[in-house]
Amino acid sequence: MAAYKDYYEILGLSKTATQQEIKSAFRKLAAKYHPDRNPNDSSAEEKFKELNEAYTVLSDTEKRKFYDQYGTTDGRPPFATGGGGVYTQFDPEEFSGFSDFFQSLFGGARPAGVRSDPFAGFQQRSVQQSAEATLAVDVTAAYQGGNTTITVNGRRIDVALPKGIKEGTKLRLRGQAPSGGDLILLIELKKHPVFMLDGDNVRVRVDVPDYLAVLGGTVRVPTLDGEVEMRMPEGTQSGRVLRLRGKGWPTRDGRRGDELAEIRIVIPDKLTEEQRDLYQKLADFALKQKKPATS
Repeated sequence: MAAYKDYYEILGLSKTATQQEIKSAFRKLAAKYHPDRNPNDSSAEEKFKELNEAYTVLSDTEKRKFYDQYGTTDGRPPFATGGGGVYTQFDPEEFSGFSDFFQSLFGGARPAGVRSDPFAGFQQRSVQQSAEATLAVDVTAAYQGGNTTITVNGRRIDVALPKGIKEGTKLRLRGQAPSGGDLILLIELKKHPVFMLDGDNVRVRVDVPDYLAVLGGTVRVPTLDGEVEMRMPEGTQSGRVLRLRGKGWPTRDGRRGDELAEIRIVIPDKLTEEQRDLYQKLADFALKQKKPATS
């Protein structure tokens, strides 16, 4: 017989936990053990699968009621003989990655001595199909990670986004599709007015006044962690790219890419009289430099 799993204990909850408490516990633990945050950690991956399985059962009213009634160590599902198992409306193929305990309880295993007659009086199983959808995420939200909420057929579903999730990543939500199958979310990053991803690097454009580009100095640059000061060398040309190391996107090995700051030189829209005089003196000086020397 499959080893008993205490889904309440897995989520750190009591059997009287409310749905909100179940959601909160899952969101917190899923963010901690998500494989993207624990690369090459098989124990974290197994823990994440275990959390998913527990949440799949306890977040669904019907599954939770069935588990509470028959999932205990001394529970005995109807029609179970010897090895256990029960016909239910849950398709075992949709939960093939779950434990043997889950499969024996919800997977529709045929009890010993019962013929595989679909009209033998057992409840007919419905077909549960997976569904795919696109989830558009703001660049800063994808960088920070955390929880977001989506609505599927009027149901609000909590989604844990790992820190630094990239466009094209797929998140699988067990049993959350409209038909009861898995809901697969394809991550799409929204266009951001400041930050643009380039692999593991982040690109930004920085407006710099002409005098600062000529003389050099310090300029403030936006990063994913907030503004920082960047030293700009004397004589910086428009279009030059300066690199801020370690200020880019998180990588799987725990490091970060770089931020690439493209310099754009700007001039005043309107000149004060003093500014006009200074620019005129600069222009006159440039003209004198061009005139050939007289003998």
